[in-house]
Amino acid sequence: MRAVCQRVTEARSTPGGAIGGGMCVLLGIAAGDDEQDAARLAGKVARLRVFPDDQGRFDRSLLDTGGSALVVSQFTLIADTAKGNRPSFAGAARPEHAEPLYERFCAELESLGVPVEQGVFGAHMAVELVNDGPVTIVLE
Repeated sequence: MRAVCQRVTEARSTPGGAIGGGMCVLLGIAAGDDEQDAARLAGKVARLRVFPDDQGRFDRSLLDTGGSALVVSQFTLIADTAKGNRPSFAGAARPEHAEPLYERFCAELESLGVPVEQGVFGAHMAVELVNDGPVTIVLE
């Protein structure tokens, strides 16, 4: 499981939801991922300290700031580009396996106290965001 986390002042997915300040999370789910991976990664995202404290240091998390998360499923994050120029998505989880894990990830974030908006799983979406910083962190 891989999450690309971008600190944002606003983000929206069409179709889907929208947030003000917080984090846009692009979530890729691999074939071997399970519910424990979803819960563990959600905890890392919720506690990721990328928001500034009073001295401007990265010392606050979504939990500390009360920020929201826009979570968008993105199987292309699992692409293998080792051979040739066309990415292989063979390592990505099948939709029937990935969707429950995507929902589990979102539910786990919410249970930790992070307000969550979602993209639409499996849909073609337009994702708009204002990356604040810019700050972009990849978690696995």
